[in-house]
Amino acid sequence: MTNAVIAFIGAGNMASSIIGGLLESGHPATRLHAADPSAESLSNLRKLGPVHTYQDNAEACAHADVVIVAVKPQVMRAALESIAAPVRERGALVISIAAGTTIASMEQSLGTGAAIVRCMPNTPALLGVGASGVYANAQVAPGQRELAGHILGAVGLVEWVDAEPLLDAITALSGSGPAYFFLFMEAMINAGCSMGLSRECATTLTRQTALGAARMALESDVDLVELRRRVTSPGGTTERAVECFEHEGLRDLVAHAMTAAQQRAADMAADSEQETP
Repeated sequence: MTNAVIAFIGAGNMASSIIGGLLESGHPATRLHAADPSAESLSNLRKLGPVHTYQDNAEACAHADVVIVAVKPQVMRAALESIAAPVRERGALVISIAAGTTIASMEQSLGTGAAIVRCMPNTPALLGVGASGVYANAQVAPGQRELAGHILGAVGLVEWVDAEPLLDAITALSGSGPAYFFLFMEAMINAGCSMGLSRECATTLTRQTALGAARMALESDVDLVELRRRVTSPGGTTERAVECFEHEGLRDLVAHAMTAAQQRAADMAADSEQETP
């Protein structure tokens, strides 16, 4: 199944990243197809390898085993309607990476028998270190599920969930998560500057500290609580800072912010289901 014909509807950054990851993993470029109204986007794709490119969505899907829909939510319905016939004819697996578009709303265009995987990726996928939450409907066969994992795994980690609403929680966690870390890093940089460091120095040290902490979290054989304890010497500087975070309610603030993001994701999903065909 690694030589499956894969068609991409939309040739933006995320599609380009997945295609790049597939090529690096050895997937033949000649079995990759992509459609986009932008000639420039298609030209950029061809720089990655001899990928077949089209400006007609249905033509790109004519021989596809898998169709990855990588378009903005506001054009999702039109994109799905344009590929419904070849998807049904081929029995192709459809993978959506559009935020806020539920499987129920996709079935309005593709039909209730369509095999659909819904994926919530995040922007580090652009660097091949993404974290994606994935859900499959009941029509997805075991082999298709395995293939979806192979494709999405080309740009990072893949976590399957057994209920579609859990994708809203993943949106709040890993989907929006990079922005939380960027905000915290901004705050650290600004605090460093207020203490007398140059912005260049504070920025360099903050970025490297974030990278180091992330690698320790990934590569250590102990959990985060223990890692934090090891850095926090009794009566030391780190303990004083952590006490301030705890006193100011950092944990509750993070939980409140993520709950707000989860609710917004759920609202967007509800809106997509209420749209009339």
